[in-house]
Amino acid sequence: MDDAAPAPVPAPAPYGTPGQPFDRRSPFFMGFTGGAGALLAFVLFGALMSISSVLLLVVVSFFLAAGLNPSVEFLERRGLTRSWACSAVTVAALSLVALFMVAIVPVITDQVTALTQNVPGWLEQLNENERIQALNDEYDIIDKAESFVTDGDFISGLFGGALGFGLRIVSALFNAFVIIVLTLYFLASLRTTTGAIYLLAPASRRDRVAKLGDKVIHNIGGYVSGAFVVAMAAGFSSLVFLWFTDVREYAVALAFVVAVLDVIPMIGATLGAVIVTAIAFATDVHSGIACIVFYVVYQQLENYVIYPRVMSKSVDLPGAVIVIAALVGAALLGVIGALLAIPAAAAVVLVLREVVVRRQDLR
Repeated sequence: MDDAAPAPVPAPAPYGTPGQPFDRRSPFFMGFTGGAGALLAFVLFGALMSISSVLLLVVVSFFLAAGLNPSVEFLERRGLTRSWACSAVTVAALSLVALFMVAIVPVITDQVTALTQNVPGWLEQLNENERIQALNDEYDIIDKAESFVTDGDFISGLFGGALGFGLRIVSALFNAFVIIVLTLYFLASLRTTTGAIYLLAPASRRDRVAKLGDKVIHNIGGYVSGAFVVAMAAGFSSLVFLWFTDVREYAVALAFVVAVLDVIPMIGATLGAVIVTAIAFATDVHSGIACIVFYVVYQQLENYVIYPRVMSKSVDLPGAVIVIAALVGAALLGVIGALLAIPAAAAVVLVLREVVVRRQDLR
């Protein structure tokens, strides 16, 4: 006789007997889940687009912090703590910016004013050419350009009137303040921030992820520092050269333009050379010819001597990859995208070489 206790009878459910679980492979469930996922993705995409300007400030700040980090690490190797090294680099960077604002901006402003005052004369000289005069008679190009430049409000007109110009100035100052603050935060807590991100990787791969991440940050810092050195070399050499030409009156302003544009990959140096050469030709033909010779020689020197030596330890990319990255970055985010595209491409190539290629080699 079986002495086993009878199985307990389940108590009746107060709200009825539960039915069968919903079939997750049914077309209705799959369609509803897919539609909800697509809707969520659309909402998230709209949210990201609405904060795209803020994200851009964060990315620029991180790149600047990575560019200043080599200087901080240099001071750390000399015995300073991280906090003191960050403070010293920050004070030095802000001092350079303040020195530039105090010493260079007034000179550039005066020289830009002088350039503006001389533009009508240069346009008048162009109008003496028969072909240009014929084009002007038909399309009124010279007269419109002269009236645009000589108008006292033409700068504010570029930004939508006096109110729009003022709002853009306030917006630019606010963005600069945000970038400075975020850069300081990133610089001071770079190791803590990257360490927290590395913890998201599995423990078995965390060490490799940390090494690759540190290498990417090192490459970004090297690129930012190298781009600054290359731009300063272009600006200083242009200042020295232009000082011995007939456009010495605008030497500081034009050298500043060359230095700023030289930061833009691929086309920046050429664009700066074209602007300076055009102004030199408008002032004196011999100075224009001298500018052509100087910038042709200097760009060869920069492309094959200065740039490779400065960037050899940070950005090791084929020329085609640099061109494609710069074009894609410029198409997505304009000038800032072109600036950030090359170190981003270097990071992608590093990850592909160390992760994807190695994995394929093991198969």
